[in-house]
Amino acid sequence: MTDHQGKPKVADLVPGMKAPAFTLPRDGGGTVSLADFAGHKLVLYFYPRADTSGCTREAIDFSHHKSAFARAGADILGVSADPVAAQDAFKVKHKLSIALGSDEKHRMIEAYGVWQQKSMYGRKFFGIVRTTFLIDANLRIAEIWHRVSVDGHAAEVLAAVKALQASD
Repeated sequence: MTDHQGKPKVADLVPGMKAPAFTLPRDGGGTVSLADFAGHKLVLYFYPRADTSGCTREAIDFSHHKSAFARAGADILGVSADPVAAQDAFKVKHKLSIALGSDEKHRMIEAYGVWQQKSMYGRKFFGIVRTTFLIDANLRIAEIWHRVSVDGHAAEVLAAVKALQASD
């Protein structure tokens, strides 16, 4: 399934596929790339907007579990279309310990198929659909969670990371 411009939708990305490459500006300055995680597992989660209630709960939950993810050999990267300055403020305000990437141009967001039409109160608009990808040490997609519900999600992803670690 592709959009009118031939770009992949999230349904096109399936476990076993090579994860789409990216390089993004990140919180605190500098950049972050998929290649940075070669040899490690990566929890790549997309969230709609920094400092909103659901996105804040999700980021805090992933930060809370960061050391357990690290023990299981996984890094965590949250990505939204917010500018780096907003990511930095979000990280400081909520004492987040995870890395945050900024994709203001939507290139990566669209490559991962998470920029989709949404509807709220009868109004249709485009935005990021909360989605998480578990990428293995070979930079292949191991698992995808679509339209994520925040509560308990970080723990569910951690269980999948541990299961992947056990099969390594």
